[in-house]
Amino acid sequence: MTISIRPFRESDRSILRAMTIEAFEGVSIDHNIDRLLGPIAAEDWRTRKGKHVDDDLDAPGGEVAVAEDEGGRVVGYVSMRYDYGAKVGQIPNLAVSSDVRGQGIGRTLLEHAIRRFREQGMTVARIETLDQNPIGQHLYPSVGFREVARQIHFAMPLTDPDHSQAKGTAPQ
Repeated sequence: MTISIRPFRESDRSILRAMTIEAFEGVSIDHNIDRLLGPIAAEDWRTRKGKHVDDDLDAPGGEVAVAEDEGGRVVGYVSMRYDYGAKVGQIPNLAVSSDVRGQGIGRTLLEHAIRRFREQGMTVARIETLDQNPIGQHLYPSVGFREVARQIHFAMPLTDPDHSQAKGTAPQ
């Protein structure tokens, strides 16, 4: 498949939100929280993850690159943020449409982000993934990222004083 990469357009917003929600099913912190504790304030993880996409799209100084196939259909994207003081480029989100995964689109988007970071004078690129995300754990090192730390996320319902809901185990 031949793809082209272009800057985000406002008309892409709903497509990128839907693609991200699909791509992060089962591999997002918000989804884990909902599975363990239930929806938060009547908003499920999809709503919260969609807001994260909006945060990326609206971030001052951020950048989003969109991958299109030959027919102009959006098939993936990568969001980028620049910390010019620390010279660190961060990739908050990377998503590829499920029907075209495994065809190198994610790799191409990561390589694009790395080029942009270099062009902007960044000296380190950062991306993160959960332990339960085998795609990220395989793809990121294959592009040159190295694991530097592991983090454990905890959540607790604040509506139950004795925390009885929090006695379950974390999702696998």
